[in-house]
Amino acid sequence: MGEQHLYQPLTKEDKVTVVLYRIGIILSAIIISTAAYMLFSSSQYQDNAGISAKINLLLGSLYISVGMSVFFIHLYVSKFKKGLIKLYFASIACLIILFAVGRGNVLGVLINKPYGPMLLIPLSLCLGFITAKEAFCFKLMEGYLLAIIMPVYLLSLSTGNMPLKGASYGLILIAALLLFFTLRKVSMPIHYDIGDKSAYT
Repeated sequence: MGEQHLYQPLTKEDKVTVVLYRIGIILSAIIISTAAYMLFSSSQYQDNAGISAKINLLLGSLYISVGMSVFFIHLYVSKFKKGLIKLYFASIACLIILFAVGRGNVLGVLINKPYGPMLLIPLSLCLGFITAKEAFCFKLMEGYLLAIIMPVYLLSLSTGNMPLKGASYGLILIAALLLFFTLRKVSMPIHYDIGDKSAYT
């Protein structure tokens, strides 16, 4: 469980890493909310140069924001962090595949290839691990929901049978939960994320 006591004075590194970790969470929530708005406001799935460029930018930004949280997360057990980092590198490999197959048009692959959405599952698992960790440590129960809903949503998209309205509502739900999670997380004192350093292994 998360430690809410201040066990030792926080170093500058402690403060910086926690701030970067939380900035990653904030940016992820903003990016996914932006994507949800774009999808909801679209009358149909569109695959043109302008929208494709925006999706590329959003997706690249999401990878960066999730990466910030992955690399600056504080975990007592180091093997969990190492496993999370390996999963993140796997998600990067999937992103490279998306760009390679689509020749820079990621949106085209996500819309037209059944495996397209599935290539985003490793990234969703990274973000889901982070939200589930916070749920476990600080009883942010929406974190567990996010960890389950995000990969299931992508699997559902991969079937190709989800209508635009269903896809937009699903992403809105994810965005709403993530925003709620983020607001509750960032309001916590910084030392909550550090805990007792003697417990780190």
